[in-house]
Amino acid sequence: MKCTKLPVDEKLFTRQQSKEYFFDLNRNVLVMKWFLFMALLFSTIISAQQMTSERLIEIIEQEADTLSIGNNQIQFKINTGLLICIYDAKANRMRIISPIVERKKLTEDKLLNALVANFHSVLDVKYALSDEIIWSVYTHPLKELTEGQLTDAIQQVYAAAITFGDTYSSTNLVFPGNSKRAIDTTKTRILKKL
Repeated sequence: MKCTKLPVDEKLFTRQQSKEYFFDLNRNVLVMKWFLFMALLFSTIISAQQMTSERLIEIIEQEADTLSIGNNQIQFKINTGLLICIYDAKANRMRIISPIVERKKLTEDKLLNALVANFHSVLDVKYALSDEIIWSVYTHPLKELTEGQLTDAIQQVYAAAITFGDTYSSTNLVFPGNSKRAIDTTKTRILKKL
């Protein structure tokens, strides 16, 4: 690659010298941009490691107070809250769930408040009914899950479970909307940092 320097002594360039100089300069800039793009792409690929069941267990061990592992399932406690992580590497799925209350113990208003909360205040977590139990639930593809998403999911599942019947929230963030239910989002509950 030939690079022509600007003549310092001469007052005028010929038109050809000017074209050659700027062509070489533009080519050098393009080559530099290409190398920067490739370096960024390569660093992104290297840093984007896939989540595995082994790494999932390691991260949950760091976050949990107690832990029990068996058959694609991790039961753990945060404070007094029971959480369960169920994963399937072949299906590339995982979920974190926490039981809240039996359905028969709830009023219709609490169920409707939970549905409203699913839209406005429980964010990445949802309230769900299965086997006549209300759960807080987080689901995600396993391989694409990052460590930050996992620790955030644990916090949100725990928060949604302990705020059920009160603020119905998984974080301090609430999406505004036209809610006709009686969720009091002005209350704030301080959660123990995980």
